[in-house]
Amino acid sequence: MLTPEQLDREYNARAAIPDHQQVFDRWRAESRAARKELCHQPDLFFGTSAAESLDLFQADSANAPLLVFIHGGYWRALDKQDFSFLASAFVGEGVAVAIPNYGLAPATSIKEMILQLLRAFSWLYRNLPRFDIDRRRIVVAGHSAGAHLAAMMLAADWPRWSRDLPADLLSGAVCISGLYDLRPLAHAPFLRDDLNLDEEQARFLSPCRYRPRFSTPLITAVGSDESAEFKRQTRLIAEVWPHCFDREIPLNGRHHLAAVEALGEPDHTLFQAVLRLFEKSR
Repeated sequence: MLTPEQLDREYNARAAIPDHQQVFDRWRAESRAARKELCHQPDLFFGTSAAESLDLFQADSANAPLLVFIHGGYWRALDKQDFSFLASAFVGEGVAVAIPNYGLAPATSIKEMILQLLRAFSWLYRNLPRFDIDRRRIVVAGHSAGAHLAAMMLAADWPRWSRDLPADLLSGAVCISGLYDLRPLAHAPFLRDDLNLDEEQARFLSPCRYRPRFSTPLITAVGSDESAEFKRQTRLIAEVWPHCFDREIPLNGRHHLAAVEALGEPDHTLFQAVLRLFEKSR
């Protein structure tokens, strides 16, 4: 069991990256440029709260597959518009991209965030045909807390959520620097007051507690410069979901924030692996 000080050192990724604000500023500048360049539908609402909206970047191809990217920020920070830059490379390869928002802690609980994203994917499945997007080729991706939420989507029982949804709604998942056992986070001083999780809640909200029904391929990735706990969490989901685990993509020389950037780099192995997920789902 790690001490509170060790938990902060292992999980507080921003504290380990002195120039994290400059990284965020660069993401926002690149994202503004992407939104000016790409054909997209901003702020499509899928729920009743102000937070429940998504940006949809359309590809210039008929019946395009869809990547849904869920942003991180430890469930309490960042916004969908900070990650528009990730859409550029995928749109260039004929893949549409949706980036949803969700309510943030402490105002929104992690349980409600999961419900909001279930609504987002339900809305997408029902509405994709009118955007000429193939609802049978949907891959979810997420980074950090977003990878936790992406894993929960992979574990979802979709027909139980809504009878009109297929059990195999997702064609694949990509989880980068994810958090799959929330119990340590419930005790980390830098985070615990905002998340307000007890041991039982943390266990209930952990993807490692569940088992996806299908062998939907799961790709994981974690930066070589990330902490031992982020690497352990990445090993954990591969161990508990062996029927889904496809491969882990090495992210050499990357810290926690640089890890997600690989997703949008056309010459990176991670980007190429995601494209192959769409090919497998044809």
